[in-house]
Amino acid sequence: MKIEVNDVVKIFGKNPQRGLAMLKDGQGKDEMLARHNLTVGVAGVSFAVEAGEMFVIMGLSGSGKSTLIRCLNRLHEPTGGSIKIDDQDITQMSKAEMRDLRRKKIGMVFQNFALYPTRTILDNVAFGLEIRGTGKEERYQKAQEMIEAVGLQGYEDQYPSQLSGGMQQRVGLARALASDPDILLMDEPFSALDPLIRKDMQDELLRLQESLNKTIVFITHDLDEALSLGDRIAIMKDGVVVQMGTAEEILNNPEDEYVVKFTENVDRSRILTAGNVMQKPLAVARLGRDGANTVLRKMEKHGLTTILAVDGSNRLQGGLLPDDLARAGKENLSLDEVLAQDVAVVDPDESLQSILELSTDTQFPLAVVNEDGVLQGIIVRSLVIAALSRRGEV
Repeated sequence: MKIEVNDVVKIFGKNPQRGLAMLKDGQGKDEMLARHNLTVGVAGVSFAVEAGEMFVIMGLSGSGKSTLIRCLNRLHEPTGGSIKIDDQDITQMSKAEMRDLRRKKIGMVFQNFALYPTRTILDNVAFGLEIRGTGKEERYQKAQEMIEAVGLQGYEDQYPSQLSGGMQQRVGLARALASDPDILLMDEPFSALDPLIRKDMQDELLRLQESLNKTIVFITHDLDEALSLGDRIAIMKDGVVVQMGTAEEILNNPEDEYVVKFTENVDRSRILTAGNVMQKPLAVARLGRDGANTVLRKMEKHGLTTILAVDGSNRLQGGLLPDDLARAGKENLSLDEVLAQDVAVVDPDESLQSILELSTDTQFPLAVVNEDGVLQGIIVRSLVIAALSRRGEV
């Protein structure tokens, strides 16, 4: 694992160590504040993040999510527990060792951009490398690469005040990436942006992640954003994680009323994909092996009104209808001669939103195929309706 968080606690106030025993004795966040003037930010959180994973931590204001991410690079000193990065417990590192770790392995993107107003965009992006001691030519070359990666070429000599909010956040992202960190910590980086710009930045981050494959811990209070970005999601409340899982697991199986309230208004059509809702076909016609009568018997056995046809490598070739199969049997035709080509094909990663109209306007089920054309599954309209209903019921 790239990051391992084990029973991390963060308590603010005088003598926070005494709060550890109180937490173990079952005293809650409100009680500790009222009786002992101790504020519990994080109350025993554990999780692990794999290399290259985008792990999203979400919750309402005061849930502890921002406190937790600041523990991951010790901007907040954890009161208890351990945090391992590449099997090294960073809670045991000296301040000098931590500074070195931050410079070399960890980048951070903040909500408020944190750009230097008197530095050009190029100098802002190169700043981390400058602090590291990288030579001018090398740091400018790397900064230029990251500026181009986030789509800001041509703005190198501008100043932050000359850029829009979305463009400034791209600069912040480029600066974090310029140092080539293994880990990127992002604390509500898009929350101050307008909705359309925010969506653009989410798409930009996903595009960059495809090529850079960083380990990312992303903080948000927006469930739609969490579901769009996260490989896995941890939902926090009162300093603890109340549920952790994939977007589909959280949408389909909320573990308590707190999570139910989060998920009840989610636009499921934008989050769920064809791969989430497809099912294996009950039967397929195999070209070059099955005859028309054999295929008709398969359809009768499984109660099918249409059937998809595949080749010997399970690549989709088209669809077949009963009347055409009956004609093929009478006239001794091959399946290829009566094969229909109007089967709608979708990728497993396509959202339900993008395939909803297709599912209502086709006589065949939607065929879910991979990049090689191999049939992965099928989608019928009832599956889409079931997936879009909150409880998965038709």
